[in-house]
Amino acid sequence: MSAEGPGGSARSEATDDRVAAEEARQMEADIPDDNGPERPLPEPVRSRVVGLAAAAMTGLPPDEIPAALRKVAKFAPQRRSRLGAAAIAAQLTGDALFRQRIGARAQAEAGELGAAVAGGTSPAAADPVEVAALAYLTRPTGWRELVDVADAALRSEASRAAIAEQVQEAEARAARAEHDRTVARVEVDKLRAELARVREELVGLREEHRVVARALRESQSRERRAGDLLATERGRANRANAEHEAELRRLRTRLAETESAVGAARSAAKDARTVDDARLWLLLETIGQAAVGLRRELALDPAKLLPADAAADEEQAQRPGTPGRQPARALAADDPARLDQLLALPRVHLLVDGYNVTKRGYGELDLEQQRNRLVKALSGIAAQTGAEVTVAFDGAEPVHGLPSTPRGVRVLFSRRGQTADELIRRLVRAEPDGRPVVVVSSDREVADGVRRAGAYPLPADALLRRLR
Repeated sequence: MSAEGPGGSARSEATDDRVAAEEARQMEADIPDDNGPERPLPEPVRSRVVGLAAAAMTGLPPDEIPAALRKVAKFAPQRRSRLGAAAIAAQLTGDALFRQRIGARAQAEAGELGAAVAGGTSPAAADPVEVAALAYLTRPTGWRELVDVADAALRSEASRAAIAEQVQEAEARAARAEHDRTVARVEVDKLRAELARVREELVGLREEHRVVARALRESQSRERRAGDLLATERGRANRANAEHEAELRRLRTRLAETESAVGAARSAAKDARTVDDARLWLLLETIGQAAVGLRRELALDPAKLLPADAAADEEQAQRPGTPGRQPARALAADDPARLDQLLALPRVHLLVDGYNVTKRGYGELDLEQQRNRLVKALSGIAAQTGAEVTVAFDGAEPVHGLPSTPRGVRVLFSRRGQTADELIRRLVRAEPDGRPVVVVSSDREVADGVRRAGAYPLPADALLRRLR
């Protein structure tokens, strides 16, 4: 045999296919078959046919397996029937040669059952599905009847199974119904007892409801009254709060006023302390200067007379016929020498009742001339004696065009509603105890008042005579 190329190989395969197709047609011609289209197989028969074909494909040579099933043929039989069922069924329906090969193998595997089916008979004890599957694959005479018998048997079995299932279901339903009736009777008895109990509870609940409704109405009434009372109390509270806030504002105002008054009092106290310090300093200065002046004026020599000697002299003077010392002559109240003695005291303060002196000395002049003349004269006394000089005038009417005050003289006017006498008394009270204060006024009430305060009162004539 000569060697074949690629073209020769293709021609050989085509020749083999034609030969196989011819053999298949011959085999179909030799097999008696009913003409007509195939009816769909029952599902159990179809599944069994696929299972027999999948098992028979294991023994087929590879060249006898159609190209469409070669991939499926590589699987295990069970996997073939599961994954390639559609392809196998389609190949069995359309490829008669493949079906004959599968049928021959399935018949051989089935043994006596396969031989009986190939003969067109069906054993009585055989499975109708197995018989129908073998008949479909081997296609003996009357195979369609075998398939129909299997289909009928399957249908009958399915009917019997359905009927049996329905009977079982009916029996189960009857049993359940009987059980349900028994349970229902028990439940009815329970429900009747429960109904009786519920009715009793309902009666109690109705009574309780009436009590609760009555209590609710009373509670609502109390709530309304409480709401009204609450509104009233809120109004009162709001009013009390407003009054409290007003009182708080008043107290804050009073507190501010009190703080202001305290500040003023502190300032006044500070000023008073300042004044007291000035008064103390002035008193100490007065006492010191008085002591120095007294020592200088007296010019006392060392004492040669002892107190016991003085007592002895006094005792001798009391005896009859013993001459005594003559008392010094007292100065008159309006004597200018008396005023000079007082002005010679250290740190003396001279207070003059202005109009009381001017009206007595030169009352023919008008008030302005009287004031100017007196103030000018007092400035001379201040310059001569070094004393502090203050003159007080009544200031009921406003005084305009006052001349400049001379040095050393303080000119004061009383406030509205106050006299110069009251101003003088206030000036005397302001001085510290112990400081010499001389008040010139012919008003007896003023003289008595300042005398009680520790000042030296002199009549206006004493100053007028001193000024002349």
